[in-house]
Amino acid sequence: MKTQMGLWIDHRRAIIVTVSGEGATLAEVLSQAEKQPRRAGDSPLKGSFESQQVPSDDNRHRVFKEELNAFYDEVISYLRVAEAILIFGPGEAKTELKARLERAKLGDRIIALETADKMTDSEITEKVRKRFA
Repeated sequence: MKTQMGLWIDHRRAIIVTVSGEGATLAEVLSQAEKQPRRAGDSPLKGSFESQQVPSDDNRHRVFKEELNAFYDEVISYLRVAEAILIFGPGEAKTELKARLERAKLGDRIIALETADKMTDSEITEKVRKRFA
């Protein structure tokens, strides 16, 4: 039987469902990427604002991209065994991951790329099961 996987992804987490003859297994990968990093130290409302409390925009963007790359690499490590991959989710993460999969020579395994809103784990599992039934 072919290894079939469905993946719900956004920038915060990925839910990977593997469908096999025995049923479906679920794995979750959490991202460390934080788009709006918090300020270190006291709130600016409590004291004077110092520019050193907030990293520069280019530095924050670089760190965010590095964290996303590590997240995508971990997700791809799960997907390498799949022969068919369904990717769905709410934002840009699904198209960013698709581009990464194509660079890793795994793009031909993607059967569909769909937009989907936030879903529970059971809704994700059911969607993947129905797709591969």
